[in-house]
Amino acid sequence: MVAARRIGLTGGIASGKSSVGRLLAARGLPLLDADVYARDALTPGSTGAGAVLERYGDGIRAHGGEINRAALGQIVFGDNAERRWLEQLLHPIVRACFDAKLQALAAEPVVVLVVPLLFEAGLETLCSEVWLVDCNETQQLQRLMARDGLGEADARARIAAQWPLARKRQLADVVLNNRGGPDQLAAQVEQALSR
Repeated sequence: MVAARRIGLTGGIASGKSSVGRLLAARGLPLLDADVYARDALTPGSTGAGAVLERYGDGIRAHGGEINRAALGQIVFGDNAERRWLEQLLHPIVRACFDAKLQALAAEPVVVLVVPLLFEAGLETLCSEVWLVDCNETQQLQRLMARDGLGEADARARIAAQWPLARKRQLADVVLNNRGGPDQLAAQVEQALSR
């Protein structure tokens, strides 16, 4: 029997993880997304949302009792201690979601775990291999500013909140170079899948 592949897909913010995720999903592979689980952990009425509102007050409450993610981002990306507090709240919830989903998908030969903070959160232990979506720092900064409408200082703060891509490169089993066009990236994904 062939061992199940559990691919940890990671990279820096705005490096191209979503692009690779779409390519893998188009192949019919199940994708488990840490960002989705983290958002779910802060839905109105959840324990996570209650803890966040208790800590930061109504200033981060949006319509319908939802968390104003932009306001929360301003707090946690401007203060390392606050970011660590939020990560300590969310990481165990995200880990539990992964554990449950992986158990439900145990018979699947390949499952992809999309985890921006894979190494930072210690979730690489769930994976049989780690793929890193890589780009250069200038591309990452420009993509993030364009995607999220951030100024340069805010974008740099968000990039600095994660391990540098250079550090992650050393730990990855596969490095997908996303410095070129979509066709080049797709070809690398196909090659990595056929390993």
